[in-house]
Amino acid sequence: MIHIVDYGLGNIQAFLNVYKRLGVEVVRARSKEDFHGVTKLILPGVGAFDHAMDLLNASGMRQSLEDFVKRDRVPVLGICVGMQILAESSEEGSMSGLGWVKGCVRSFAGNSASSLLPMPHMGWNDVVVGVESPLFKGLENDARFYFLHSYYFDCDEASQAIAHADYGFQFDCAVQADNIYGVQFHPEKSHHWGTILLKNFAEI
Repeated sequence: MIHIVDYGLGNIQAFLNVYKRLGVEVVRARSKEDFHGVTKLILPGVGAFDHAMDLLNASGMRQSLEDFVKRDRVPVLGICVGMQILAESSEEGSMSGLGWVKGCVRSFAGNSASSLLPMPHMGWNDVVVGVESPLFKGLENDARFYFLHSYYFDCDEASQAIAHADYGFQFDCAVQADNIYGVQFHPEKSHHWGTILLKNFAEI
């Protein structure tokens, strides 16, 4: 069963609605006591990096998530800030991230190629799949997703950056490290492309 981690950030209901339409069993997890029969995890998020880490740490669910993901190898999908906190650190704040994927979250404003562009990066953007992944099955060509962010994941290992988008320069917009997946865009707001991606995750 897919558990959507509700630690106070992200549009949980949107994910519940998508999976209900798909006929996929999914539940909301607000505490560690809600984790029963976990087969997959979705870690959503919006807003600032440190705020997300503060809320996740305060939720009492972090250790359970660490056990599921790192020990039991349960597939997890981080979305937007939920992807960013998979990293080791962020230029947006001072706290350490989960460190499940090696890399740092960096500011578009700090990059000369994007510093003069409007912030945040908002709206629809093409996503180019660079590494074959079950997450992007059927989305290898002409996929477009909805973005809303001012920071991006700078992945240490090129093989773990599975898709890219462009905002002044090419940036990593999806990562995969074994059972750990992350996307910067919002699949729950991305019409049929997002529905396909969420269905793909359910089938991993």
